[in-house]
Amino acid sequence: MSTIAATGTTGTMGVDWEQRIDFDRLRTDRLARVRAQLEKSELGAVLAFDFSNIRYLTATHIGTWAMDKLIRFALLTRTGKPISWDFGSAARHHQLHNPWLMDGEGEPRARAGISTLRGAFHPDAGIAREVAAKIKRELDAQGLAGEPLGIDVVEPPVLFALQELGVRVVDGQQVFMEARRIKTPEEITLLTHAAAMVDAAYEDLYEFLRPGVRENETVGLVAKKLYDLGSEYVEGVNAISGERCSPHPHVYSDRLIRPGDPAFFDILHSFNGYRTCYYRTFAVGSASRAQRDAYTRARELMDRAIAAVKPGATTADIVRLWPAATEFGFADEEAAFGLQYGHGVGLSIWEKPIFSRLVSFDHPEVLEEGMVFALETYWPSADGVGAARIEEELVVTAGGCELITKFPAEELMVAGGRRYYTVGGPMNLLRESQSHLNTAAGRGEE
Repeated sequence: MSTIAATGTTGTMGVDWEQRIDFDRLRTDRLARVRAQLEKSELGAVLAFDFSNIRYLTATHIGTWAMDKLIRFALLTRTGKPISWDFGSAARHHQLHNPWLMDGEGEPRARAGISTLRGAFHPDAGIAREVAAKIKRELDAQGLAGEPLGIDVVEPPVLFALQELGVRVVDGQQVFMEARRIKTPEEITLLTHAAAMVDAAYEDLYEFLRPGVRENETVGLVAKKLYDLGSEYVEGVNAISGERCSPHPHVYSDRLIRPGDPAFFDILHSFNGYRTCYYRTFAVGSASRAQRDAYTRARELMDRAIAAVKPGATTADIVRLWPAATEFGFADEEAAFGLQYGHGVGLSIWEKPIFSRLVSFDHPEVLEEGMVFALETYWPSADGVGAARIEEELVVTAGGCELITKFPAEELMVAGGRRYYTVGGPMNLLRESQSHLNTAAGRGEE
């Protein structure tokens, strides 16, 4: 059993002189959680096409290029062990290097198989029928022909082919989502290490930010740092600056950053499959009063939420502490969705539980020890241009919670500010005065 603290970090290598990540235990515990949820359900089996669910169930990975193709699939029945069908020679690789899928019980449980490439195969090639036949054969062999089959996501031709064979297909997403709701100690350690890598990326980003830098350059800087540290996949770096901050566009551009700009970033990457979603906000060169006030408001909303996190609290308890959409310029909660928000983090970045005023009052979820989730707050600045965005990832503990995102965020940090002023100095006062006049002019004041 691992002796490292769940929210601690280690090196990235295996060593003989220190207990680090127990990957065998990780694989065993994840499979046990899926099986337990399957037993609680009415389903006879679950079929996964989603990349993260396949990895959770079978501990296989062939590269992130496959994430959007729905070509791989895996099956778990009530009475059997996981079977994976994989892209070409990947199945042979699994047979050689994934002993947990090779148990000497006849046909290997790592097998060659492919779906329809999201329609790229000609419909008359019969690929969908072959996929359905593979699944039906396993269900029949284990006496589950009449039981419902839960599927997470599926291509329509495969769905229709299964139905033609008499398989009753139902929603299987909840089996996987419930299994993944509580993290194992190994998962928490991997999530913590992934966040520590982003800590380092933010350190480099803070030193790099200055007028003349483009948003896309910051994306490249962060991606290189993360890959150098061992990331397997940099999903995205959301780099937003200046007037692009409000409303939040959720995509970076080639905009040139200017003195006095606000800039916020969301860094999403994967370490051994485990992801991050981690915002920080900076001011570049100087910070106006409006921007500092917006940041203070976003921080207050974050701190209130963190203070309320503990086992037994609900998602409704948390979102009740956040303002309604109409209080920060949106017509309703759907229009503001994702700005005051929370979501589970694991092998994907939007897992259970979900925190949103859109759904959490009517469908509250109870917080439990071992959950890992991110909380996100946002506030537009009074000048109508900037905004502040903060996100913290945390682990629910027996007595409350512990943050695993460590880059400083208690106060607004000014990057490159040494070039322009010292705090309270003349240039700062000049910028404060100009910001106040601009804000007043925007309200029609003299």
